[in-house]
Amino acid sequence: MRAAVIGASGYAGSEILRLLVAHPHLDVVLVTADSAQGALVGAHVPSLAGAYGDMRFASHADVFEADVDVVFLALPHGVSQDYVPRLRDQNRIVVDLGADYRLKDPLHYDQWYGAAHRTPELLSGAVYGLVERHRSKLAGAMLLAIPGCYPTASALALGPFVDEGWIAPTGIVVNALSGVSGAGRAPSDRLHFPRLHANAEAYGLLHHRHTIEIQEEIGAEVIFTPHLVPVSRGMLVTAYGRITAPHSSEDALALLRETYANDPFVVVTDEPPSLKDPLGSNMCLLSARVDERTGWLVVMSALDNLTKGAAGQAVQALNVSRGWDETLGVPLVGVAP
Repeated sequence: MRAAVIGASGYAGSEILRLLVAHPHLDVVLVTADSAQGALVGAHVPSLAGAYGDMRFASHADVFEADVDVVFLALPHGVSQDYVPRLRDQNRIVVDLGADYRLKDPLHYDQWYGAAHRTPELLSGAVYGLVERHRSKLAGAMLLAIPGCYPTASALALGPFVDEGWIAPTGIVVNALSGVSGAGRAPSDRLHFPRLHANAEAYGLLHHRHTIEIQEEIGAEVIFTPHLVPVSRGMLVTAYGRITAPHSSEDALALLRETYANDPFVVVTDEPPSLKDPLGSNMCLLSARVDERTGWLVVMSALDNLTKGAAGQAVQALNVSRGWDETLGVPLVGVAP
């Protein structure tokens, strides 16, 4: 298939380009970046020079005239709505890494994103691209809404316990640490080195946009607090829920292992995962404990926010939608140290 990557100069877009080099069924023929239009990909992202050194960024609008079968959209929230309707009218497969088609209730966009959804009629046709929880729904999908990094880590950790009624569906607490690449490539005061270095800070208190996405996906109420930490990439989530019946830590680990027994990108570990463990891979590492003294379940989740939290998940979901091996072009191993 011939592929286009729209918004390829950003961190998520350039990560898609990195992964597609190894994909046997996808050939990248168009890359766009309105902010870097005309620039060589290899000059803008030197790590890609070996594979894309002679390719130049085109305009986003060029995608409508391009001969492509699948379009990856790696754009800021709200921008995908300018492209998805026409691309779908052209019968292109659309893989949207933004938030524009993740939520099913259009009113949630007004409440959590501050603007009404402009194409609500397309929301019902979008399939949420968290493969481990929606594999069957993805078969044949033409509009794939790729989950956010925080919701991915949180839903994979909490989902099995909510689904099985292990924890109360209210009062769930999610604390998350993320590398700064999750904030995108654009510079800001918050990402300025003297402020960021040796620092950590919470943000989006009580109203972070991913709260509603987590809630929609697991069907439970959460209070979500993300934290920015001074690393380039990576994510570590620790989530807490009140258990509804007696269980042990061994029971919790067994439930996770049973749930994800056939999922190649989820590994359940006895010991808590670290933020660095999955870096460079599409893996999500999970662990859990039950504190019998206080009656709380503690679930931990680690992933690379640019891979399983964005680009890798996008390729994995596309693979499943086309009936390909879901591991094609997606790394099963990370980089250490």
